[in-house]
Amino acid sequence: MLSVIKSLFGLGPKVNYKELMQRGAVIIDVRSKGEFASGHIKGAKNIPLDVLGNNLNGLDKSKPVITCCASGMRSGAAKGMLKSKGFNEVHNGGAWVSLNNKI
Repeated sequence: MLSVIKSLFGLGPKVNYKELMQRGAVIIDVRSKGEFASGHIKGAKNIPLDVLGNNLNGLDKSKPVITCCASGMRSGAAKGMLKSKGFNEVHNGGAWVSLNNKI
């Protein structure tokens, strides 16, 4: 159970975000439109968490997905949602500011 909680919040094994980006990963920022407008990772798609479930059609399930938000909580929830919708490789990137430094 602890491993499930750790992986949900991105506390599991270290992820090589640069390598994921080289493989064509998509970054989904699940913050509100206003939060996104105040700063974001270049190339990230803004799909707020509350509408994510209804906006998956344009996403490629064969590519890695990295979720991010302000702190890692909403992106953790987004990761779980995407996994339940058939996305196989989803990573919680946590806070967008720290993720930006890892890619």
